[in-house]
Amino acid sequence: MVLALTVAGIVVALLVVGLFLFGLRRRLIQRSGGTFDCSLRWEVPEKTDTSGKGWSYGVARYNGDSVEWYRVFSYAYRPRRVLERDRIEVAGRRLPEGEEELALLSDAVILACTHRGTRLELAMSDDALTGFLAWLEAAPPGQRVNVA
Repeated sequence: MVLALTVAGIVVALLVVGLFLFGLRRRLIQRSGGTFDCSLRWEVPEKTDTSGKGWSYGVARYNGDSVEWYRVFSYAYRPRRVLERDRIEVAGRRLPEGEEELALLSDAVILACTHRGTRLELAMSDDALTGFLAWLEAAPPGQRVNVA
C-alpha cells in the first residue's frame, strides 16, 4: 500500500513538473512579443487535401526577416521550422473545408505558400493573416516578395 502511494505521488509530481515546464516554455517563446497562433502543414500535395491530416498546431514568432514556428505540444525550445521572408511565396488563401474545420481553430484562414520549393499551408486567424501579409510586404528594398 505504501509503495502504491509512493509511486502515485511520484507520478503526480512528474506530471505537475511536466506541465510547469510546458507552460514555462510557452511563456519564454512569447516573451519577446510578435507571436501568433498558427497551424502548419508541411509538404502539401498538389491536389487540395481537406481530410484534416498533417496539420500541427503551433505558435509562430517574428524574428527579424524570418518567422520561427514552434509546435505547441513539445518541450523543445528551438523552432521546428524557420521561414525566411525572402523565400516565402504566397500562392493563395482559402477557408477550411471538410474535416479541416475540426482540425483547425474555428476562425482559421488557410494560406497556401511555397518556401524554398516546398509547398506548405499556414492556418491562422484573420487578424494574424493581415499582420503576416503586412510583414511580408514590408520587406526591405531589393528583396523579392510575392504576395497573392
